[in-house]
Amino acid sequence: MAKDTRPKILFCAFEATPFAKTGGLGDVAGALPKALNAAGGDARLIMPKLGMIPKKYQEKMRHVTDLTVNLGWRQLYCGVETLRVGGVTCYFIDNEYYFRREGAYGYGDDAERVAFFSLAVLSALPHLKGWFPDILHLNDWHTAMTPVYLKTFFQWDERYRRMKTVFSIHNLRFQGQFDPYITGDVLGLSQQEAEYHGLYRNGGLNMMQGAVVCSDRISTVSPTYAGEICSSAYGEGMDDLFRSRRGVLSGILNGIDTELYDPETDKLIPARYSAKDRKGKALCKAALQKEAGLPADPDAPVAVLISRLTDQKGMDLVLRVLDEMLDTGVQLIILGTGEQRYEQALTATAARRENLKVFLRFDEALSHRMFAGADLVLIPSLFEPCGLTQMYGLRYGALPLVRETGGLKDSVLPYNQYTGEGTGFSFANYNAHELLFTLQHAVALYRENRPQWDALVDHAMAQDFSWSRSAEKYMALYKELLGR
Repeated sequence: MAKDTRPKILFCAFEATPFAKTGGLGDVAGALPKALNAAGGDARLIMPKLGMIPKKYQEKMRHVTDLTVNLGWRQLYCGVETLRVGGVTCYFIDNEYYFRREGAYGYGDDAERVAFFSLAVLSALPHLKGWFPDILHLNDWHTAMTPVYLKTFFQWDERYRRMKTVFSIHNLRFQGQFDPYITGDVLGLSQQEAEYHGLYRNGGLNMMQGAVVCSDRISTVSPTYAGEICSSAYGEGMDDLFRSRRGVLSGILNGIDTELYDPETDKLIPARYSAKDRKGKALCKAALQKEAGLPADPDAPVAVLISRLTDQKGMDLVLRVLDEMLDTGVQLIILGTGEQRYEQALTATAARRENLKVFLRFDEALSHRMFAGADLVLIPSLFEPCGLTQMYGLRYGALPLVRETGGLKDSVLPYNQYTGEGTGFSFANYNAHELLFTLQHAVALYRENRPQWDALVDHAMAQDFSWSRSAEKYMALYKELLGR
């Protein structure tokens, strides 16, 4: 029997669809392992057995083993469960004290929960039924202690010494920053060990910095963001560290689930359509206007904003010129939740402007209907490591209007009026009036040159943002690390 030479990758994340999702990380962790397997890898997923995982999955999990995890002075129970979904073997770290809660994050003991998970992942590896990873692919600060513990407690074992680590940053703003008093009591490390592995920064403890120092490779979710975080403007106080590690830092653009987001087969939208036959999109637009309580006007451009309502997502720009944006005649629909100040301002404006509708909730089905019925998708972000919303818009023929930052810049080609090229619209500076002027330009094109608009939609829907392309690049990174 031929030896299996496929790289063995254990993808570690605190959330993953279809089990638990709070943001884009869940989409990535749910889709990338499957794509890696299709690209020639042997990828598996490991995550906490969170209480929010649907019962239908928990009931099907099989018990692998019980073990004790020694976190500092604590001797903690750790169960390992397994389930195979979508062709991917998934493992779940079980400890009801830490994980049987309604949400994934936001608890006063998150540092301890993350430390336990990070150490439990390493402790569980010898129990995975004859399978030991070549690569640990870690994601965001919730797994950042894993490479630190690997270098502190497991280097006596040859299997662990051979194993390589890749740490992916999905959003640098969230770093796992805590008071350094937790070093010994919570993390189980001496001050000397924490200092040696780079956990301290500016008088505090920073888990993500430990991962950046200790991991073999660092990746971000777009090439542009990999460069941006080396600057003081985007480095969130860690730009000097990223510059020092520039040789092992790379950016690979995320993909999207092209089966879940497919206007030809999407059961969540009122009419199906394709790039070759877009008649159904007009029906989706009419249905969206009716659902939102907007005038049924096929000639009015419909723009949507589907986002967390935070400063990162450009809400300050939107509010600064919202009335002027609405004066263009665009019908604007906003879906999302966030900071109270933004929710209140949007609600107040919607009360006096009939072409603005605001839905303050998370609604996956409505987001699909909005992509299908929209002409434009607005994403004026302050920064955006990757962004998936613009890719969903392109997939559904809703042209993105983005600020040129991070993955938005890497995935949207701005319209060139001289050559006709482009897949959307963009503006460079974080400036409200640049957003306004770009929207005015897009609305004018929609109204005055529909053939050119339709050509842009053709270009947009022809883009390939499937995970297969991203997976090939990750496989190349893994093989380089392993010398294969």
